[in-house]
Amino acid sequence: MRRAVAFAGLLGIAVAGISLSIMPMSRPAAAPNEERTFLIPASDGYGIADCISTKAECGKIVANAWCESQGFGKAVAFGTADRADFTGTVTKPSATAPAEQPLSITCGG
Repeated sequence: MRRAVAFAGLLGIAVAGISLSIMPMSRPAAAPNEERTFLIPASDGYGIADCISTKAECGKIVANAWCESQGFGKAVAFGTADRADFTGTVTKPSATAPAEQPLSITCGG
């Protein structure tokens, strides 16, 4: 009886391992030449706005980490987003400070 239970347990572990190995990845990798731009609120709570908006060395590290977490190789460009990148852009100038504007990270292969 012990052998039957042990065999059933071993069989269950083997089936679980096989099913996990053939499941698709939860986040597929980006195509090699594909670029994508992400807009991130400056007040996201992580304090990365200073690094990215001033294009400091720490911004490059943060931008590359963001791109890798999204399935891309590295950051192509980063900084404060242009007004043309916003949805619903208005033509009159705004009184928002650069730190309040969204951050832009362009990722590529």
